[in-house]
Amino acid sequence: MAAAGGRREFGELVRRHAASVRGLLRRMGADPALADDVAQDAFIQAFERCADFRGEGTFSAWVRRIAARLYIKRRQKEARWTELSEAEEPVTLMPDGARSLDLDDALKGLSEIERMCVSLCHGAGLTQAEIADALKLPLGTVKSHVKRGLDKLRAQLAVAPTGQGRRAHV
Repeated sequence: MAAAGGRREFGELVRRHAASVRGLLRRMGADPALADDVAQDAFIQAFERCADFRGEGTFSAWVRRIAARLYIKRRQKEARWTELSEAEEPVTLMPDGARSLDLDDALKGLSEIERMCVSLCHGAGLTQAEIADALKLPLGTVKSHVKRGLDKLRAQLAVAPTGQGRRAHV
């Protein structure tokens, strides 16, 4: 059993969940190389802390939370949080509505702090209070970023033509 520290069993957990962990980190704004590095660090930390996993949720959610927190710590060490501002202008992705938009593209249209808050809330499963604590922001600010980010995503995805007549739901 992986929780008992079996390397082979834990290797299987890494194989099963690595893509979702890297995907979350990419949605949070990490480039591919950084996402790989942080995901690796998260799995190492999860292996070392297997005894802490109480099975109250899924292993996938637990390791994504570890990865999200590691990524936040890395970003904070880079001292870039002071540069974030509410006035950031998101990238315009579909000026003429000519191409389909997926969730990853839509997330790129959010400001950096909105993308981070939405990804932590809906990708890593952190509560807004946990996000506020991790990012050292007031709870009301986090709530505003999540709501504003979700509103922007809904608007972007609602106007995006979909390939099979399906709408993406946020």
